Amino acid sequence: MTQSNILLEAGTNELEVVEFYLDELESDGVTPYKGYYGVNVAKVLEIIRLPKVTELPEVGDKSVLGAFNLRSHVIPLVDLSLWLGKKRASPPEEAKVIVTEFNNVTTAFMVSGVNRIHRISWEEVEPPNSYVSSLTSNTITGVVKLEGRIIFLLDLERIVQALNPGLALRLDEAIDWKAGGRYRALVADDSTVIREMLKDLLQRANFEVEAFTNGKDAWNRLEAIRHKSEEMGQPIENYLQVVVSDIEMPQMDGHNLCKRIKEDNVLKRLPVLLFSSLITDRLRHKGDSVGADDQISKPEVTHLAQRALALIKAKGFGSLEELAAKAQ
Repeated sequence: MTQSNILLEAGTNELEVVEFYLDELESDGVTPYKGYYGVNVAKVLEIIRLPKVTELPEVGDKSVLGAFNLRSHVIPLVDLSLWLGKKRASPPEEAKVIVTEFNNVTTAFMVSGVNRIHRISWEEVEPPNSYVSSLTSNTITGVVKLEGRIIFLLDLERIVQALNPGLALRLDEAIDWKAGGRYRALVADDSTVIREMLKDLLQRANFEVEAFTNGKDAWNRLEAIRHKSEEMGQPIENYLQVVVSDIEMPQMDGHNLCKRIKEDNVLKRLPVLLFSSLITDRLRHKGDSVGADDQISKPEVTHLAQRALALIKAKGFGSLEELAAKAQ
């Protein structure tokens, strides 16, 4: 079952979710139940039956079952039940495998079965509250209620990064970030871990950062900034120089946020940089269609900082120091 041809028009604030389930046992170790989960179709290459798996030597996590060959590509297989700390109720031979691609990395996840694909609006996706996030170690990025079921959208990026720490966000320490001027950036990312890391790393790269958990909150802030610039008779770049946004976010996604910015007569001057695990060769056209000035795949945060600065300078925006000197 190939999913790569199922693509939505960018900027509509919609997504398609592959709903799958895990046959699990309750805490008594006897009572079976189904746990329902979801993943964005844009991350799914295909869904296959369980292939022949070869064990990998010296694997650090027991959830990594091994690797298999798929059209001359060796792909690691993760048992999602084991990763989530669940007791699997169904036998492995009945399992399905969801092959994914994000962060320019291909990974497969073993699940009990796949139900169907749902087309929904990001407005229907509820962000998990802080209590639920803490109980699930920030593994859940969203909650959707569909057909009487609660479906948890999993943060597969976090799982892959935990299994391979080399994919975590990183800043090139060899660059003297403090040598240039300071600028203001608005960041939107629904992942608590990535948002805080991104904020910290950009601050170290000489940015003042205001961060939001979704595109809707970011858009509300942008409207407030636009109102202030118009009220004061100042160009928008005097208050903000760049917008950095994830794509997958509850309430309003990054494509819809970018589209709104580029359709606004004032805000369209701001460069928008999409920073997402969904920036791949087969999906890059979606960001282009909504007017993104640049697109970078996670986890290359060093490239993000450099290219954000390049976009700012290409626009001819002054640094905060230059703006302060003009105001004197």
